[in-house]
Amino acid sequence: MTTETKPLSGRIVLVAGATRGAGRAIAVQLGAAGATVYVTGRTTRDKVSEVGRATETIEGTAELVTAAGGEGIAVPTDHLDPGQVRALVERIDRDHGRLDVLVNDVWGGEHLLAFGKKTWEYDLDGGLRMLELGVKTHAITSHTALPLLIRHPGGLVVEVTDGTAAYNGTRYRENLFYDLAKNAPIRMAFGLGEELKEHGGTAVCVSPGWLRSEQMLAHFGVTEDTWHEAVKELPDFGVSESPVYVGRAVAALAADPDRARWNGRSLDSGQLAREYGFTDADGSRPDSWGFITAKETDPDTKVADYR
Repeated sequence: MTTETKPLSGRIVLVAGATRGAGRAIAVQLGAAGATVYVTGRTTRDKVSEVGRATETIEGTAELVTAAGGEGIAVPTDHLDPGQVRALVERIDRDHGRLDVLVNDVWGGEHLLAFGKKTWEYDLDGGLRMLELGVKTHAITSHTALPLLIRHPGGLVVEVTDGTAAYNGTRYRENLFYDLAKNAPIRMAFGLGEELKEHGGTAVCVSPGWLRSEQMLAHFGVTEDTWHEAVKELPDFGVSESPVYVGRAVAALAADPDRARWNGRSLDSGQLAREYGFTDADGSRPDSWGFITAKETDPDTKVADYR
């Protein structure tokens, strides 16, 4: 991009939970738009988190941000530790004196997730850990970072989750702890939107569709180049999207001077693609949530109609 086409040039961004998946892609796309992006997580080249994947690190994410045209800065941070989050925000303040965009994407609870059990049958420690990872981390980060974000009008908070308000609000996500963890960011965005608007800020919740994260690809035994092979076994996987898609969604929001119109709302990557005109990395425009919802009432719904 040229300077003229980098709408986030000079903006300071924190992507909390940027080791892999949606967080990594969001950080890279914000960097491609010219932002300075602080990327955080627990997996570094020297230490692996409980997720157990050494192949993705925050240093790797920072390098991808810089290669995309921004400035990536990796800061190892456990967002369950208020002291570490405080030190992170103090560093951003010391280096730049401002924070323009906060993306709360911390999760890392897939290894704890299981379906087919009632709440009383499920491992309590694992369930509570999901709530810590998916809810408590977001609350700690917002509490600590928002005083810096509201210092200048126009700040944006993006809560990242799985599912929209329309979908999650009327359906049970099959595991109580997961259901709570993925509904909480929707309410957080709503509540923060109410609190931020008097400071000229905006908060939204964004959900990707069926995300081809590194872990999802590994689950199917494919790569991003060969993911269509998995469609042979599971045709519905054809409506999936690469992490680039939600990354472009958040970058488009951050660059929109009229983003306050979305304040407090729950959005998804397909919806934002239609609004802002971007596509996934392969040029398609998948609508995962539209497909999933339609198929509930019509089993013959075709993937091709939602891609």
